[in-house]
Amino acid sequence: MARVSALLCALALSLSPAMGAAQDEQGKSLMERGAEMFLDGLRQEMEPKFEELLGMAEKFGPAMSSFIEEMGPAFMELADQVRDWSRYHPPEMLPNGDIIIRRKPDPEDDAAPPGGAEPAPGETEI
Repeated sequence: MARVSALLCALALSLSPAMGAAQDEQGKSLMERGAEMFLDGLRQEMEPKFEELLGMAEKFGPAMSSFIEEMGPAFMELADQVRDWSRYHPPEMLPNGDIIIRRKPDPEDDAAPPGGAEPAPGETEI
């Protein structure tokens, strides 16, 4: 057992300098440098689209804020009236421009009667 411990200790001490060689002059490992390079490349690729998105936000920001000011109370009133949105179909726009939201049929309307249908006279239930 002592030999195994001594062997493991010697192995650990001999690997320490090799692990240090994997780090660059700034003290970062190869994985850290690779992650930084990946994120820098991603940032450079996304920067033009991000600038475009900021331009759109500046362009449409005032219009969106006025829309929210005008429609906010109506949306709050609608949210108070509708408790479960899963009970409604998606909104539909009619040819005249009206938007309707149809309610789905209640589940109990579609369900069979609790006892099931009685077989007709002369028929056997299987």
